[in-house]
Amino acid sequence: MQTLSSRHSHETEVKKSRFVASAEPVATPDEALERIAAMRAPDGNHNCWAYRVGDRYRFSDDGEPGGTAGRPILAAIEAQGIDRVVVVVTRYFGGIKLGAGGLARAYGGTAAECLRTSPKQEIRELATVRVTAPFDAIGAIYPLLERCGATKLSEEYGEHGVELSIELDESDVSEFERALADATRGQGVLAVVTDQ
Repeated sequence: MQTLSSRHSHETEVKKSRFVASAEPVATPDEALERIAAMRAPDGNHNCWAYRVGDRYRFSDDGEPGGTAGRPILAAIEAQGIDRVVVVVTRYFGGIKLGAGGLARAYGGTAAECLRTSPKQEIRELATVRVTAPFDAIGAIYPLLERCGATKLSEEYGEHGVELSIELDESDVSEFERALADATRGQGVLAVVTDQ
């Protein structure tokens, strides 16, 4: 599954109406709604939108006839297999009515082209884990973090050693745990953080 790696825009003109699509990656439905509020163009006639985050989605026709804008935008997201994304298509009315079919094609087509040309990246499912180890094992842990592509989030020192909070691909947790045990001769202990 893919998402966008950055914000992207695309503009189309259909019978003198301008359609401007903006798409952004989002992590949660709440973030999607915040981004929609920020992406709305106050001078546009309609700011229609859709988002998908996992199995959660919403869309809005923003005053256009029902089913002619939000649903086609969502269909464009789904057709391209993109997740964790929000798309807002702003229409600047050019004086010529497009009809229901024309509107659906204009909104859906503009959203689809915006998504098609946008920079994408694979979605990584990340896990946060806590590693505790005695002081003399620290030297073995740092190279292991780099080798496994883990990101250190925090590091705290206590009376008996160090506690690191790290983030890595969910699929690499078991392998990292085995490598940690080998590198620290069983002294490093890993615990998955579940209260995120």
